[in-house]
Amino acid sequence: MRMSVILLIAFFIYDCQAADPLSGKSDPKDQWWSLSFVEPAYMKVWVEDSAVEDINDKLFNRTGGGTAGSHDSEDATEAARGWSKNISSGIRGVVGADLPKRIFVRWQSVVESKTYRAWIDIPEEARQIMHSSVNERCPATPNEPANFITMVYLGLAPGGIVQVWVTDKCLKSVKVARAQAEIEPLGPHLGKSGGHYYPLSEASKRYIEKYGIPYGSW
Repeated sequence: MRMSVILLIAFFIYDCQAADPLSGKSDPKDQWWSLSFVEPAYMKVWVEDSAVEDINDKLFNRTGGGTAGSHDSEDATEAARGWSKNISSGIRGVVGADLPKRIFVRWQSVVESKTYRAWIDIPEEARQIMHSSVNERCPATPNEPANFITMVYLGLAPGGIVQVWVTDKCLKSVKVARAQAEIEPLGPHLGKSGGHYYPLSEASKRYIEKYGIPYGSW
């Protein structure tokens, strides 16, 4: 009797897998997710600190910082207006965290010499996309395994604009949130740098002198 039950369960699992050829639940995957930062072209930022509160209300401090991914363009006229169509940056795993409930970031908008901070709420829609991105294969490439890691990108722009994307199962960046940060009253490095900001690149200086900062485009 027991063997019959075991065989029945085995056949049930096999039938479910056969009925869902796009299932990627058994494909290899990272146990964590990635948090990365991006900036509009030439609008340089320096991320001082970040933190994550996950869906279990656990807080993870110092989850990433430093430079942000950018797509500076040779055709620079409107390069900084809006966001790049190809959102990408380095992978930085948030070790130990479950899916995010909200994310904190404090950064220097180097082109403005201003420091911003914000907590961004992550909607349920984003978590659903993150979950499916590593557990379901892309319909366009059903023979390829599901994504190895799910990614969250925080776009940081002048004026304190924060935009959030997550990657779906076909590696498309999906916008899931937007927030307005507040000024950090202590200034850069929480007042420990004497008001000094991360240095602005010569390319950014030239761009801003010629075209300005396209506020309102992000």
